[in-house]
Amino acid sequence: MNAPLPESIRQALETVTLDDKYALDHGRAFMSGVQALVKLPLLQRQRDQQAGKNTAGFISGYRGSPLGSYDQALWKASAYLKAQNIVFQPGVNEELAATALWGTQQLGFAPPGSNRFDGVFGIWYGKGPGVDRTSDVFKHANNAGTTPWGGVIAVAGDDHVAKSSTAAHQSDHIFKACGLPVFFPASVQEILDLGLHAFALSRYAGVWAGMKTIQEIVESSASATIDPDRVQIQLPTDFEMPPGGLHIRWPDHALEQEARLFHHKWYAALAYIRANRLNHNVIEGPHDRYGLIASGKAYNDTRQALLDLGLDDATCRQLGIRLHKVAVVWPLEAQSARDFATGLQEILVVEEKRQLIEYQLKEELYNWRDDVRPNILGKFNEGDRAGGEWSQANPSSNELLRANADLSPAMIARAIAGRLKKNGILPAGSAVAARVDAQLAILDAKERAMQALVLSGPTAERMPWFCSGCPHNTSTRVPEGSRAMAGIGCHFMATWMDRSTIGFTQMGGEACPGWVSSPSARRATCSPTWATAPTSTAASWPSARASPPASTSPTRSSTTTPWP
Repeated sequence: MNAPLPESIRQALETVTLDDKYALDHGRAFMSGVQALVKLPLLQRQRDQQAGKNTAGFISGYRGSPLGSYDQALWKASAYLKAQNIVFQPGVNEELAATALWGTQQLGFAPPGSNRFDGVFGIWYGKGPGVDRTSDVFKHANNAGTTPWGGVIAVAGDDHVAKSSTAAHQSDHIFKACGLPVFFPASVQEILDLGLHAFALSRYAGVWAGMKTIQEIVESSASATIDPDRVQIQLPTDFEMPPGGLHIRWPDHALEQEARLFHHKWYAALAYIRANRLNHNVIEGPHDRYGLIASGKAYNDTRQALLDLGLDDATCRQLGIRLHKVAVVWPLEAQSARDFATGLQEILVVEEKRQLIEYQLKEELYNWRDDVRPNILGKFNEGDRAGGEWSQANPSSNELLRANADLSPAMIARAIAGRLKKNGILPAGSAVAARVDAQLAILDAKERAMQALVLSGPTAERMPWFCSGCPHNTSTRVPEGSRAMAGIGCHFMATWMDRSTIGFTQMGGEACPGWVSSPSARRATCSPTWATAPTSTAASWPSARASPPASTSPTRSSTTTPWP
């Protein structure tokens, strides 16, 4: 029989509610990553009040997986947001939402006495393709700057495996191109903690801060600590502010903005990252020889890979394996990176998609001391640098950790084990090496079992007949003899519903691609999910309420437009 709960725990459980994640000022609450993004501005407002500042918040963006439910969560928490002067206004599109957030920072040069608040902090959000589309606004707003009690975080929802997108995307490189430091939280708790750091960095360095989120993190749920004092901000003591500071001002010439960004703002951001040890060693020992460096989901996968190999923290220290966790993937802070690399003979960079940390690490160490220049690998093995063969005909044969799609703990485990053996960290015949080999055999057996399950026979296909969330799909169809093209997201399902729907376009390009069904008709589609009748006009099409024939699956249709 189970023992009764202590009275203090029983009373605490009796007072738990689903609103704790928003209502509590201190304590623990269960929340998703999306809900943590709702709590973040509430925490920031609370911290500002404790500092004696009257600030407000503004949130705008455009929904899209994995941030597709963010606006819904904000609406549900509207009472809590309103009580703290935090306004949520969805954008007409991503660009206009970012422009509105830029406007909140322009209060920094408003006439004296015209502002109700000491500053307005903001959050922009958007799906990965929305980041691409908004880059011009990011560049302008980042060059212009932020206010000392404002600050902006641009939150990107990335889809590494194109699960709900027409193309796999990675926002790190876009943020880098726009000059935004990029935070990559690895847990729900880190969305809160790094979010507060992102606001503080944005205020200190006068830049917008980027935050990368992916499904595995932002759509997960966990019990998180709510405490406005949990994050202790350390302002740098080794950075000298230039005359006039780093914040937004007017007038401000474009070249002066660029010089301030290149020569001061980025270095202020690096000083902040360094002062707060946002990049740090998680596992280290006095005799480390091999290094692993990772961030975000790849960090979680690396920890799992080590456990799958039977390498816990104590064993890693015994073998001389050092693990470095990066919270800000760009710009990579040099001193932390060099301290991590000191004494190592090789470093394996574990990151999903295209290289970002790997290239920076190589650049940081290339011209440094000769005794601190370990071999650095990531996407590819060393090839002919060590006298091996590098396949020009089949470059993928040199692959170590792939750049396309995503990574799994099993992939990372195999790469780590291979490099540890090659570098003599796992001596042949040792007990640890035998244990690692046994664990690899288990991973291989699981993979073979999964492949056998997939190849065991055909599975039933359940193709959609219509999209339950879009009534138009149930009431119209592609006219006979016509062809249609799909759009992004759920509209792509039209390619499964109707074989007359072929091809697709990117988000925002719905009105551009044309398809001439008949040269004599000189007509084309106006939208990828719309259709063109070769000889008919919209007036002669079936009624919007007409039922489709049994042989034709329904999809959207629209009027035709003359081919220019």
